[in-house]
Amino acid sequence: MRSFRPLKPLLLASLIATFSLPAAAQRDVRFDAHGAPATGTLVLAVEEVAEGASRAGTFARLDAASNGALTRAAASAGFSGKLGSQLELPGMAGYDHILLVGAGSGPADAQRIEQVGGHVGRFAARSRAPQVDVVWDGNEPGAAAQLAFGATLGQYRFDTYRKQREDSPAGQGSLVVRSPEGAAAARSWDGDWQAVAEGVAFARDLVTEPANALYPEEFVARTRAAFAGKPNVSIEVLDVPAMERLGMGSLLAVGQGSVRPPRLMLVRYNGGARGEAPVAFVGKGITFDSGGLSIKGSENMWRMKYDMAGAASATGAVLALAGRGARVNAVAVAALAENMPSSTASRPGDVVRTASGRTYEIMSTDAEGRMVLVDALWYVQRQDNPAVIVDIATLTGAIVTALGNDYAGLFTRDDALATQLQRAGEAAGEPVWRMPMHPGYGKMLESPIADLRNGGGRPGSGTAAHFIGEWVDAGRAWAHLDIAGMAWRDGSEVSTVPMGASGYGVRLFDRFVRDNHER
Repeated sequence: MRSFRPLKPLLLASLIATFSLPAAAQRDVRFDAHGAPATGTLVLAVEEVAEGASRAGTFARLDAASNGALTRAAASAGFSGKLGSQLELPGMAGYDHILLVGAGSGPADAQRIEQVGGHVGRFAARSRAPQVDVVWDGNEPGAAAQLAFGATLGQYRFDTYRKQREDSPAGQGSLVVRSPEGAAAARSWDGDWQAVAEGVAFARDLVTEPANALYPEEFVARTRAAFAGKPNVSIEVLDVPAMERLGMGSLLAVGQGSVRPPRLMLVRYNGGARGEAPVAFVGKGITFDSGGLSIKGSENMWRMKYDMAGAASATGAVLALAGRGARVNAVAVAALAENMPSSTASRPGDVVRTASGRTYEIMSTDAEGRMVLVDALWYVQRQDNPAVIVDIATLTGAIVTALGNDYAGLFTRDDALATQLQRAGEAAGEPVWRMPMHPGYGKMLESPIADLRNGGGRPGSGTAAHFIGEWVDAGRAWAHLDIAGMAWRDGSEVSTVPMGASGYGVRLFDRFVRDNHER
């Protein structure tokens, strides 16, 4: 019997990437005049009212036309319109399907409208109707685009590796938003919020991809494809020889145990004034984290494909800014490596010299995120002299213990920057919680043979933030975001973030730029 040699790992990964399908087809978003069509599949955003109170708007008109069928159905199910509640009514009032989505009470802000849109999107993703019409009665400025934004985030799916069904697939066709703004709402969507949704989807796709399909070189290739044709964009990529010439021993030390070489990628978008200092988003891009020789336990190691979420979100945020033509200069930095154990891997006890000349002693090869970030921070400061730097990383399990899946950890000594990021997080629906930067953390990182250690006497988010901050120039505005609890949703999803990769950080950074840096 003829024997066959197995495919080499890089060839196998290349074949997987080549034959991959798009992540998932989604419904096209359109905008039309306010009012419900006569038939089809309809979604109504329903304001919350007290028990027994009458309703107005589209609900009331359809209810009257159906002799009170909607009111009876809502009363029977106990549906009041509370935010997030839903009531599905198949074959009701002449429609194939009606979905009532609770919109809450009182004036709706953008975030609440997005939440309603998320529920609409999740329904649309599982519906086989060729068209889903959603009616919003409110007159809030920009509501239709915000509803479409939430729906687009909510309908996200990743079906690349599923067997394609031959019958009519769910979640394809069109989603028509009908509001008092009418078709004019398309201007706000096309020129603004669609680009942000695409940035989130790009980040989610990268994080969801398995590590045999997405590795540092492929991350770069996907980024080049996403930015192709975008004006005012340039991409710089440092390969191993370039990093060696610059003395980037820290990033190289993380990647040296893998057959897949590391990369440092910078995506520069110049939409602001010529020569104006950019905003820099620096992301940890560990495309798979085994822990290296300080190997992790096997339970849930599969999820460590998500350890490049910081780099994905930093890049996705700049994709959003470029896509909507933001009037700002911005740079995304992706510190890309695969952390694997092998005979060439770094060892605990090794001393590493970084590009800045400073050295540190490796206490754990599983503290690799901070290791790749410090060379990236040094380089972007040297090359771009940014006005502000925010690094973003799935860095520590300790932050999950502290904040769960509700907040990212924010570390900074800059009170003004902390306030800006907190406000942006609340407005974007991606909240942050400020954590202390205690002076004592530095004492825990002292080494008897090097300038620092890469971990303290007890592991923690604070010592990790302190270590990273040692490579930031004195006086430069800088913050560190630990998103280990926010980058992946598993059983704690919200309407705009289905289970899996969240793309956390894209909306936060976009809002941060809108509120503080865009001219």
